[in-house]
Amino acid sequence: MKNKEYLDNLRHSAAHLLAAAVMELWPETKRTIGPAIDDGFYFDFEFKEPVSAEDMPKIEKRMKKLVTQWNKFERREVSKDEALAEYKGNQYKEELINEFAAEGQTLSFYDSGSYTDLCRGGHVDNPAKELKHFKLLSVAGAYWRGDENKPMLTRIYGTAFATAQELEEFLQRRELARERDHKKLGKELGLFVFSETVGKGLPLWSPKGSTIRRVLERFIVDEEIRRGYLHVYTPDIASLDLYKKSGHYPYYKDSMYAPISIDDEEYMLRPMTCPHHFELYLSEQHSYRELPMRIAELAQLYRYEKSGELMGLQRVRTFCLADAHIICRREQAKEEINGVLDLIDFVCKTLGIEQGNGYSYRLSLGNREDESKYYKNDEAWEEAEGVLRTVLLERNAEFIEAEDEAAFYGPKIDVQMRNVNGKEDTAFTVQYDFVMPGRFNLTFTNEEGEDEQAIVVHRSSIGAIERVMAFLIELYGGAFPVWLSPEQVRIIPISDENVPYAEKLAAQMRSSDIRVSIDADSERMQSKVRKAQTEKIPYMLIVGKNEEAAETVSLRYRSGEEVRDVPFAKFLEQLNLKVSTRLIEPQLDV
Repeated sequence: MKNKEYLDNLRHSAAHLLAAAVMELWPETKRTIGPAIDDGFYFDFEFKEPVSAEDMPKIEKRMKKLVTQWNKFERREVSKDEALAEYKGNQYKEELINEFAAEGQTLSFYDSGSYTDLCRGGHVDNPAKELKHFKLLSVAGAYWRGDENKPMLTRIYGTAFATAQELEEFLQRRELARERDHKKLGKELGLFVFSETVGKGLPLWSPKGSTIRRVLERFIVDEEIRRGYLHVYTPDIASLDLYKKSGHYPYYKDSMYAPISIDDEEYMLRPMTCPHHFELYLSEQHSYRELPMRIAELAQLYRYEKSGELMGLQRVRTFCLADAHIICRREQAKEEINGVLDLIDFVCKTLGIEQGNGYSYRLSLGNREDESKYYKNDEAWEEAEGVLRTVLLERNAEFIEAEDEAAFYGPKIDVQMRNVNGKEDTAFTVQYDFVMPGRFNLTFTNEEGEDEQAIVVHRSSIGAIERVMAFLIELYGGAFPVWLSPEQVRIIPISDENVPYAEKLAAQMRSSDIRVSIDADSERMQSKVRKAQTEKIPYMLIVGKNEEAAETVSLRYRSGEEVRDVPFAKFLEQLNLKVSTRLIEPQLDV
């Protein structure tokens, strides 16, 4: 924590330095705020003339010159009038000053060299000695205070570290992240596109991207059915009354699409499947002998995300969720939650994601005092949180507890993953719900022949297909494991005479459900090989007259490694084994 505090202070000091350089270079600029953030700092400005990434070397140069004159940060307290006089004409600072003064906060300025700024503090002791290893990273647009109804400002991002080595390692990780960015690779590999004509945040899947998605969907549906889930289909649209009944509408209406009026009734594109599954359960009476009932669906959902929050496949406005609702007795909840976590662990292991390294657990708790956000039932909250905490403890799972992060109807275990940029997202969830069973009267007939109220465990096993796709693209840099690769084999005949042999091999592979193509273009063979490697196809089979005569292939991996004179039958046998067992490494025992 001490190191974190120091790093925050260092980065906030760098934000001051950035603002000082900008104000010297563009004196008519209006500065706003410059906080430290997880991987660096930023400062927001209103420039009179456009500033771009091309200006960053110039700003950095001025920062390096200025910092040599900064021996310390000196604090001074000022009155509201003095503060306003300092920023006459800067409506952003005036807004902050008036706000802080109304709250009774002390107004303080920090001076370094000739630069001064309104600030609460948190700086290094000697910037000239300590603030040496910084780098400006990017320029972006940002609404004042994150409100899209307020002016758009220019945000300059940077980072700072205590040592040159830490800065260099960060920049290397950042470059790797840039190379593996799923938006960049998705376009290069032809996996998905976005169209302004179709609409923001609405991905269009190409045949290749659709192949990966289909493989993931079949994988999770088959695995869930093996584990006792009942897969169903429910509509993408429903009456607004359904979401009022569930209670979702008042809590989540800002993230839902506006109601659609049809025949004097209001309908909505569904943002979640829970109430659909509950109505399905209610279509007939159930006995305790049928529980737990695990109702699952690959559900297309629709949620409104602000334009500034959309990001490739990670933040979209429509997505397919591997969703399920387990209706069970209270005493079955613990075992069912364990079963869900077993499934999630299995899914992650199959995808090549390691616990601790690739994903972690967060116990998201409710706030008993916030009745506007959480359903009021203290006893139920205590019981539900206790069950989830016990499950994690008994599994010896490392987890953190997060206050005020639960769903309105109960606490949850969030499985958190970090993307290639270091940003953490919730990939999968397991939620204990004690609210919906009462609202929907989800009951079953118990051993005494009486109606007894069930509880519900909400869960997603592979999460949103879009989000997990983005994660996998970045995890593997587009070089997917063989079972996920949209094209698993490309056959490259040396000449036109070898095309019939290539077609014969392709037919045998397709009969084994192998995804294969033939490159019979007139390009040079080495050009074809390079093209296949660029497309990150796991295996290339080079075939000529010698291979045809011996019924062999010359096997080339996308890494460039080559194995000659491989019997085709053995290659196909090993390939089928690799695909059926979903092994990560592409190497074959040939």
